[in-house]
Amino acid sequence: MDLRKLDLLKLSPPRILVSGFALIILIGGILLSLPVSAAPGHEPISFLDALFTATSATCVTGLVVADTGRDFSTFGQVVIMLLIQVGGLGFMTMATLVALMLKKKISLRERLILQEALNQSSMEGIVRLIRKVLIYSLTIEAVAAVIFTIRWAFEYPLGKAMFLGMWHAVSMFNNAGFDLFGEYRSLTMYVNDPVVNVVAMCLIILGGIGFIVMSDLMDYRQKRKLSLHTKVVLSTSAFLIVLGALVIFIFEYSNAKTMGPLSFQGKVLSAFFQSVTPRTAGANTLDIAGLRQATQFFIIILMFIGASPGSTGGGIKTTTFTTLVGGIISMIRGKEDIVLFRNRLAKDRLLKALTITMIALILVVFVSMLLSTTEDHSFLMILFEVTSAFGTVGLSMGLTANLTVFGKIMIMLMMFAGRLGPLTLAYALQPNKEKELYRYPEGKIIIG
Repeated sequence: MDLRKLDLLKLSPPRILVSGFALIILIGGILLSLPVSAAPGHEPISFLDALFTATSATCVTGLVVADTGRDFSTFGQVVIMLLIQVGGLGFMTMATLVALMLKKKISLRERLILQEALNQSSMEGIVRLIRKVLIYSLTIEAVAAVIFTIRWAFEYPLGKAMFLGMWHAVSMFNNAGFDLFGEYRSLTMYVNDPVVNVVAMCLIILGGIGFIVMSDLMDYRQKRKLSLHTKVVLSTSAFLIVLGALVIFIFEYSNAKTMGPLSFQGKVLSAFFQSVTPRTAGANTLDIAGLRQATQFFIIILMFIGASPGSTGGGIKTTTFTTLVGGIISMIRGKEDIVLFRNRLAKDRLLKALTITMIALILVVFVSMLLSTTEDHSFLMILFEVTSAFGTVGLSMGLTANLTVFGKIMIMLMMFAGRLGPLTLAYALQPNKEKELYRYPEGKIIIG
């Protein structure tokens, strides 16, 4: 991609990100609709389904209208894997990789776009961070691919085991949730397998905590200090995973459709896996449709919160959730400031968190209401699907393959909005900002 051509268009960084992702999705849709992408003996899927698959892969979601393992050829599966990698790391990160390999200088405008893409507050050290992102990501994926290959070599020929290992390492680390086992089974056949469960969960967590946090952890030996951002992400992620596992374990322990027949080890593994996967991963080891309604609604909440900033995941993000909770606690206690780990947050952090949450909530509610008039399914199933799309999760209660044309288009838009983030999309759609020459007098209203 020639970034200088984009520079000529004088687009703002958010608009370049939106345009770039849209272009990648379009190219992916065209490739997946070709006969060469169809499995032997299968007809090519329609362009709309190909575009849906490309959107789901690029936005690292995992919602599918075609069986990835059965309906696509090896070429088609490789295209999907590449879309997941580019979508997960970000097309600007991949473009920077090419530029670094060609020893080209990264311009100021390109650094601004990278700053927006990685959700950074400044450009300082942005190229160095990109190098770390690429090294960490590829190393983690390679190690996981080897472990998966060894595990699946007991079931499949070595060549297929290697392909499955590499493919699922990329899919899980980028929180995409796609699988190649066919029949929309995801990882349900490995519900009792500790190797597959533990490796997949580690990949999902590492991909979901964000590259800034990974970089901070890797530098801990030298700095002997973690940033406030890293502390908040790690503590919130750990809290949500443990709480989620506990709630799911309690709700599903005796459910004959899910955990009931499993051994105690299987119950524990599946509880933790189903708690980790709403962090925007999309893989599952239990039948999501078979979960109790209370569990399904709880997973909707986890999906809405999502992963962390600067990661491969979506949702409103863990830091947004923690800032909101901190604001509520401060208000109840009559405190003026939000204090986290003995650090006071600036007032604009709470305002940004409220803005992101309200935009996300409005999007999810509005689209759920729309689809409830076009899709002949329960509202909980529709809400689950819409939240999964916005959070770029990929979990489904079985609605995706039965969506109408309108439903597919709306879910595609939700995946797109979820991957880019509500604020980035809002900034991209707004007209050019003009400096305000005056301020209105302050007024007061009664709240509560």
